[in-house]
Amino acid sequence: MSNGSGGATNGSHGAGAVQSVDRALSILETLARSGELGVTELAQRLDVHKSTAFRLVATLEGHGLVEQTEDRGKYRLGVGLLRLAGATTARLDVVQEARSICRKLAADTNETVNIAVLADHSALYLDQVAGSSALQSHNWVGQHIPLHATSNGKVLLSWLEPEEQTRVLGALPAYTTLTITKKGELRKELEKVRETGYALAVDELEVGLTAVAAPIRNAHGDVIASMSVSGPTFRLDEERLPRVIDLLVEAAVEVSHRLGWGHR
Repeated sequence: MSNGSGGATNGSHGAGAVQSVDRALSILETLARSGELGVTELAQRLDVHKSTAFRLVATLEGHGLVEQTEDRGKYRLGVGLLRLAGATTARLDVVQEARSICRKLAADTNETVNIAVLADHSALYLDQVAGSSALQSHNWVGQHIPLHATSNGKVLLSWLEPEEQTRVLGALPAYTTLTITKKGELRKELEKVRETGYALAVDELEVGLTAVAAPIRNAHGDVIASMSVSGPTFRLDEERLPRVIDLLVEAAVEVSHRLGWGHR
């Protein structure tokens, strides 16, 4: 009996949490349409008790998503939303500015080109263009990949502050016998990436897969994304890699210039 009762309580709590999220989003949508409203008006629009509306608004205000106007009884959308929108806009800008360059790089190398960004403890693929040699290339868009075992991940790690590197790096699991699993060794690898301006991963995530990546910078010079070329290790061999790396670095710099970095 007690187990059944506990399950019902947990279920009710979960449903209540979802309802609160739904109501909070409704407040944001209502303020987006109406501009400024008081708690009483918001309660009426949502058909909830005034105390419930006040609690939701106070939570949103704590996160900067709404703010009080000079007329202290009214609320409007807060600048915290700009921060969230800015993060999305920055990613969209990278994809839009890089797309034509990615296509050219894929055509020039005949290999797969990816754009990735740091997403907490992993790298997130935002865009992919397959070269002519990649007959049935795996679609990585929207997928998260480990930072320590990939060229994109190494680039995204390399320009972080040491404290931030430590924060995002957890355990370093082995995917192949060549995966770097010791943090000291990885830090030496990241130093090399900063010196050379590109990262290389040969058979580290998957045996037979080689990838090289270079940083994409914004107008302030911050590394906000990475661009990679990947393909079978037998094609991206020691003889061919230098040319591919030159083309990649040139392409990543071109995207960075389009985003406002440096002077041309």
